[in-house]
Parts: sequence; structure tokens; C-alpha cells
Amino acid sequence: MAVDDVDGTLAAMGPRLRVARERHGATLAGVACATGISPSTLSRMETGRRHATLEVLLRLSKEYGVSLDELAGVAPAPRAAVPLSFGDDKAVLPLTRYVGGLHAHKHVLPAVEDPPARPRQVSHDGYEWLCVLYGRLWLALGDHDLVLVAGDVTEFDTRTPHGVANAGTGGPVEYLVMFGPQGERPRPRTPSATGHASRPDRARTGREARP
Repeated sequence: MAVDDVDGTLAAMGPRLRVARERHGATLAGVACATGISPSTLSRMETGRRHATLEVLLRLSKEYGVSLDELAGVAPAPRAAVPLSFGDDKAVLPLTRYVGGLHAHKHVLPAVEDPPARPRQVSHDGYEWLCVLYGRLWLALGDHDLVLVAGDVTEFDTRTPHGVANAGTGGPVEYLVMFGPQGERPRPRTPSATGHASRPDRARTGREARP
């Protein structure tokens, strides 16, 4: 692993430790009691003011029920991806399996027989990038309503109330989601005419209309 990669992994370790603890539903005091690591040490590691030793990572890995690979943010060995079904019949296929950083999923909304009601909205920390692969997706974003079709891409701060639904009756909707729980987002980069990478403006697309 290159030096830059090591530095990047260490810099990202703190947020990953915090995400793993929060997903475990534990407080700093609770983890300290279970592992023998002081709350102040845990706090400094989560904020990047202190690097965790291998012994500490082994303790936290066992306590949180995650692998060292997940805490380090490197992809684990490939394994079969099994769709997860939710109460609204949406199927989610996880494409990444590490803790923290950008997460990718494929979502499938089943076909509907009748026009849907306006999607129920939720809000939470993070940032989302969404690309429709097939069908027509209704995105209710704050006070706006977007109907996205195959090839349309949009991105938004998930602190804005948002919700989705199948916008048509012709079949299912398939779309990709990349989600950064700490506000991480994709960084579009394309080569310039001189051969140097440049960062173009991100474009939001969508049709502002009610289905």
C-alpha cells in the first residue's frame, strides 16, 4: 500500500469508528466499560486526534461485530449479494460492505397498478447521488416533485425531506444510489484538453412535474 493510501486510511479511521459505534447503538461510556478503553481515548480516535493501535482495533472490532477490513474501509472478500426486502416491497441490493464512506446500493421498486400518492418523506444526515436505470421514478424533494427516467441523475443533501415512488404503471423502477452518511459525495473528474484532470460543475437533472 502506498504512503498516500496509508495516510488516507488512517485519516478515515476516526469517522469509521464513530459510524461503527453508532450503528452498534453504543455510547462512548458503554464501549469504554466493555473494552477497557477510556472514553477520552475513544473520543480522540474518533475525531482523528489519535491513531488506534492494532490491539485497540481488535477490541473494537469484536465489540462492534465488524471485521478489521470494514474498520479500515477496504473491501472484504467477495460474497453473494442478497437483496434485502423492506416493508414497502422495495428491494435493495447492497454493492458495498464496509463501514463509513460512500455506500452504493441498487434499488428496485415493483410495478404498481394505480397512480401512487405523494411519497412519504424522511430526512437524515448525509448526501445522496441517484441514477435511474429503468422506469419512471417520482422523487419528492422538499416542496419539489421530480419525475426521473432512465439515464437521469440527481443529487441532494439528505437533510432535505425526500421520498420516492414508482411514477408509472408500466413496470418496475430500477435505480442506483450512492450515499455518504457523513456528507461524502462523488467527485466528477474528466481530463482537460491539456491532459490534466479537472473538476467540472455537478449538474442536477430531472423533470419538475407531478406524475
